[in-house]
Amino acid sequence: MEMTPTLPATHRARNRDLSRHIAPRLRIASGSVATLFFRMPFPPLRDQIVIVTGASSGIGEAIARRLAACGARLVLAARRLDRLKTLAAELDASGTRVEIVGCDVTSAEDRAQLVATALARFGRIDALVNNAGYGQRGPVERVSIDSIRNNFETNVFSLVALTQLVLPHLRAQGHGRIVNIGSVAGRIVRPMSSVYDSTKHALEGINDGLRGELKPFNIDVVLVRPGFIRTEFGQVANAVSASALGDAGPYAPYVEGFRANSQKLRSTAGRPDDIARAVEKALASAYPKTHYNAPRHATFFLFLRWLLPVRAMDYFVRLRKG
Repeated sequence: MEMTPTLPATHRARNRDLSRHIAPRLRIASGSVATLFFRMPFPPLRDQIVIVTGASSGIGEAIARRLAACGARLVLAARRLDRLKTLAAELDASGTRVEIVGCDVTSAEDRAQLVATALARFGRIDALVNNAGYGQRGPVERVSIDSIRNNFETNVFSLVALTQLVLPHLRAQGHGRIVNIGSVAGRIVRPMSSVYDSTKHALEGINDGLRGELKPFNIDVVLVRPGFIRTEFGQVANAVSASALGDAGPYAPYVEGFRANSQKLRSTAGRPDDIARAVEKALASAYPKTHYNAPRHATFFLFLRWLLPVRAMDYFVRLRKG
C-alpha cells in the first residue's frame, strides 16, 4: 500500500504562513499584468461622446467638424454662443448629435454646467478635448502680472479644473481619453512669447504626469502639439498684448523684428484641419500615441530642438531689430 508523505507540523505551519504572504502579492501582480496587456475596449469614434472646448473657431471648430463627420456625438463649448449655434446647425440638422454650451472655462460655474449638460444629454462622457486657450505676447518685463496670471488661468488652471470634473466619470465607467492641445511652444520658447510658451511648458508636465496617474484606470492622456496654424490666434494674441507691445520701452526696436519674423513663419503655417486629423487619430486608435505633432514642420522644429545645443537654438530664436 502506498503511503502519502506527510509534512511535519512545523513545515505545514510555515507553508501556511508563506501562502498568506505570497497569495495577495500574486493577485496584485496578476492584476498589474492584466492592466498592462488587457484593456477594456474603447468605443469606436462613431459611438463616442466628446467634449470640445474652444470650439467656436480655428482649431476647435475644425476638430468639431472632423469628429462630427466621423459620427461622434459632441458637446461643444465656447464663449461665443452665436458662433456655436451656427456651427451646430451646420453639423447636426437633426439636433440629436451636437449639444452646445456657452462656457467661459475660467468660470467654475460654467465648467460644472458643461459637464452636467453632457451627462444629462448623452448619459456619459468618453473623451475630453481641452482646446480653449489664447496667446500672450510681449517681453516679460513689460507684461503685467495680472496678464500673466490670466494667461495661466485660461491655458493651465482651467484646463486642470475641467479635467478634474470629468475624471471621476471616466474612472467609474472604466475607460476614457483626455486630449490636450499643447504647442511646439511647449518645447521651444521664443523671446516675446515667453508667457504663453511657459503655459504650454506647464501643460507638457501636467500631461506627462496625468498619463502615468491614469494608466491604471484605462484612461489615456494624449498631447497634440500644433506648429504654426492659420487661425485667428495671432490676431487675438496681438489684441490681448496691445499694451505690452505698444509700450515696450527699451524692447521697442525688437518688436517690429518679432512681428516681421512671425509674418515670415506664417508662410509655413498649416490648416486647422491638420490638428483636427491628429485629434481624430488620438480618439480613434485603440492604442494612441502619447504625442502627436502637426503639421510636418512641427516635427522638424522639435527634431532640431532635440538635436541642437541650447546655445544654437538661442541663436535661431534670438531677438532681431525690425
